[in-house]
Amino acid sequence: MENECKKVIIDCDPGIDDVLALLLALRSPELDVLGITVVCGNVPTTQGAENALKVLALLERLDVPVYLGETKPLVRPYVDATDTHGADGLGESFLPNVTRVRPKEGTIEFLAQTLSEQKDVSIIALGPLTNIARLIQDYPACLEGLGELVTMGGSYKSHGNCSPVAEYNYWCDPDAAKVVYEAFESYPTLRQKQIHMIGLDVTREIVLTPNLVEYMTCLSEEMGNFIRNITRFYFDFHWKQEGVIGCVINDPLAVAYCIDHSLCKGFSAYTTVETAGISLGQTVVDAHDFWKKEKNSHILTETDPYRFMTFFITHVFGADASDVRHVLRQIMVEDAGKCVWMPKDEEDYVEMLKGDVVK
Repeated sequence: MENECKKVIIDCDPGIDDVLALLLALRSPELDVLGITVVCGNVPTTQGAENALKVLALLERLDVPVYLGETKPLVRPYVDATDTHGADGLGESFLPNVTRVRPKEGTIEFLAQTLSEQKDVSIIALGPLTNIARLIQDYPACLEGLGELVTMGGSYKSHGNCSPVAEYNYWCDPDAAKVVYEAFESYPTLRQKQIHMIGLDVTREIVLTPNLVEYMTCLSEEMGNFIRNITRFYFDFHWKQEGVIGCVINDPLAVAYCIDHSLCKGFSAYTTVETAGISLGQTVVDAHDFWKKEKNSHILTETDPYRFMTFFITHVFGADASDVRHVLRQIMVEDAGKCVWMPKDEEDYVEMLKGDVVK
């Protein structure tokens, strides 16, 4: 199944890391991207749609339709993340809008029609789950056509990124997230499926550093400069907020996982989302089966940064995998005393000590 061309719809809120995820999805022959649906999140819906079109134009893929989705959360007031992604959502690069093609209306109808007419269509949800919740509420019968739901959101044991316990996408619209998780526990058409939760536990392992951007620019000046321009603002935010030299790129891991499940490891559990109080947006994962409820989710807790970055660069830049691995062994070194993930086809598991060099 994972080696076949998988039909997907990407539901997103572009967003710097959403754009990197779109680059990966559209450059991956393993995926057939049927459409991009936009939701309010990192930026308002209209701005997110403009950003999606910019990526499509860069890749000469304006054949992929972009749909305008929900413009506010189900219940709570909308709070964007322009402090993280910049006023335009792309690091204040202020790239010109695309005029040849414009976004379409009718996201929920597009989702429902596609799932009804084309069976086994997966959704990669990279933003708040408002569009998906509306789909479940308005067109439950179409859910039989859903292949997988892979969502970048939530956190199991890692700390939050917009509160001590909450990840932004689920914090932005916790009521929608709860609707979706409850549906996978209670709806007959969804009970045999699970939500694949790519949370902060794994995405925090995926850090785009200045060295990696420099390497990407060597591979393709055009693409490398595009990534450099949109991530510079993101770099500054991560340094000020978390003391990271580089930026965590959450969303591309969800796309990569949808193609190759072996990139992450995890476990199945019942999960719900808190919708009120100081823990609003927190994912409550019943890891020890305390409630004895249907296991509605697969929680990813481990990933391999080397394998992911090799995957990303070979797909987006068309580089040779062995060449990429050779360079990554030189520039992807973690903090002293920590373990460095090596490519799976190299069995040596190298432990880095201060001053060591990966050979």
